[in-house]
Amino acid sequence: MMEQKKRSIISAGTLALLAVLFVTLTILSSTLLKGMRFDLTQNGLYTLSDGTRNILQNMDEPVTLYLYFSENSSRDLPQFRSYARWAGEMLEEFEERSKGKLKLKRVNPEPFSPEEDEAARYGLQGVPVGVAGDVLYFGLVGTNSIDGLQMMPFLQPEKEKFLEYDLAKMVSSLSHPQHKKVGLISGLDVKPAFDPATQRMREGWVIHQQLDQLFDLQEIALDAETLPADLDLLMLIHPTDLTESMLYQIDQFVLGGGRVAAFMDPMAESDTGGDPNDPMSRMNAGGSSSLGLLLDSWGVSFDTNRVVGDRAYALQVGTGPGQPPVRHLGILSVKTDGMNSTDIASADLEMVNFSSTGWLAPLENAESEFEALVSSSENAAPLDVSRLRFLRDPKDLDQDFEPTGDRYALAARISGPVKTAFEQPLEGAQTQGHLAVSVDEGINVILFADTDILTDRLWVQKQNFLGQTLVNSFADNGTLVANIADQLLGSSDLIGIRARISTNRPFDRVDALKLIAESEFRETEERLQLELQETEATLGEMQSARQDGQLTVLNVEQQQELQRFLDRKMHIRSELRQVQHDLSRDIEALGMRLKFINIVLVPLLIIVVALWFGHHKRKRRQRSRT
Repeated sequence: MMEQKKRSIISAGTLALLAVLFVTLTILSSTLLKGMRFDLTQNGLYTLSDGTRNILQNMDEPVTLYLYFSENSSRDLPQFRSYARWAGEMLEEFEERSKGKLKLKRVNPEPFSPEEDEAARYGLQGVPVGVAGDVLYFGLVGTNSIDGLQMMPFLQPEKEKFLEYDLAKMVSSLSHPQHKKVGLISGLDVKPAFDPATQRMREGWVIHQQLDQLFDLQEIALDAETLPADLDLLMLIHPTDLTESMLYQIDQFVLGGGRVAAFMDPMAESDTGGDPNDPMSRMNAGGSSSLGLLLDSWGVSFDTNRVVGDRAYALQVGTGPGQPPVRHLGILSVKTDGMNSTDIASADLEMVNFSSTGWLAPLENAESEFEALVSSSENAAPLDVSRLRFLRDPKDLDQDFEPTGDRYALAARISGPVKTAFEQPLEGAQTQGHLAVSVDEGINVILFADTDILTDRLWVQKQNFLGQTLVNSFADNGTLVANIADQLLGSSDLIGIRARISTNRPFDRVDALKLIAESEFRETEERLQLELQETEATLGEMQSARQDGQLTVLNVEQQQELQRFLDRKMHIRSELRQVQHDLSRDIEALGMRLKFINIVLVPLLIIVVALWFGHHKRKRRQRSRT
């Protein structure tokens, strides 16, 4: 009896000791292993890019992010709940990596609550869901200590691959709230000005209005000799007749890490040739522009004598009253398949329009990296500029047009190490030392082979409403330019962030089974339709050959033919059902195999490994005792 009581006490003490040991190990692991994370997902869904981590580790200003998500309104929306969980976990990773500079607060805006009033006041978008009139909020608000405020009105699951970039951009702008300065050199009349022809003020281009609203835009004269100090971005539009001193300034600006977005053109249709009252000046309308020796040093070729024609992307244009529209090979509407899907600036665009555009290409043996952002289709070929300059009928461009099968880069990003275009400092140039090669990681320049992409006619419609000009965009030209400006104005870390792989994991094996079944189903259905047509034709021939005059009554032979077809039809319908049944059976068998692997095989494998490890450890202990 005493022995049994003693064993009970020992067992209880052992359990108590194990419990204490478990709690101790839990506390130690949570302390010692704090911050250690393992992302075992195939596409690294929870692993932040190097650029994002650098942004979070170099924050100047503390940032607070408020994630608004309606828990109750989303209870019947598994897609949103899954995406919200993933977005929240990514934000938690942001918070963890920021070393205390970023705080995440989750807010559940219940109906008629102060939190819902806050969401509405911030301008977050509430989406009605369900028949009860519930409203779903799923947005993000960011603030800093100096009253900076940014928001994402609604986090759409369709935009999931851009979420890391959007979050990093918000954090970067809030933690570094200085105003961005953009310099603009333009050979076209993009800004508001007095129009001598109408004797009125002319509105500026919409793209100029957008840039002026978003940034501290500084106009630089075309014949200027120097660049303003502290430029964050330099934009060049139709850079014609730049002085040698300005070319040197741009060269040194780029080598020193300055960002440039340049729009060149083999035939700028908005170039009126200078003085509108001078007939000789108008003879030079539609001139070309290039950056010449700078392009050579950056490793880029650009032909100012030819444009890109494209049958696949050609836009339809009107040719006159009562005439049907025709496709114009020189006016292109580039769709999604012509955009770079891995670059944030172009990945989410649907349509960008170009007109009389040239193309860019990397030079042989160039040290720089060339990445196309927008490209033509493979159904494209070069056209001589003169064919467009003196074109009367767009159909004439089709004559002798032979696609080369190549894709031509209409816009490209140039990065990496380059050398100066000037072997020695330019005499009298105002620079702080001469740079012979690019600094740090190299240059970051975006080039366009077209200036007409910026013109209002290719992407916006203007309407006068009660004295106000309403602007509606029908293409993504403005969005592309704004994306590029935002990206270039960000840090090099922000520019390096690419679109993420989607968290949506399709059932590839199931989709393949469905494709096979659909193919068999379609073949069987087509066979049935063919037999039906043959039977109807046979019946028609037999009816027309009858001599008894009773055309509305089927004779015995026709009835037998019809019955044969009906029997065959029933047999084929049975085949169709069997195809569907086989598909369901294959999918169910695949599911059973996966369940067996997950429920039985994997645990069994773990048990076997554990037993083997325990047996091996016990034998090793026995050997050590002997």
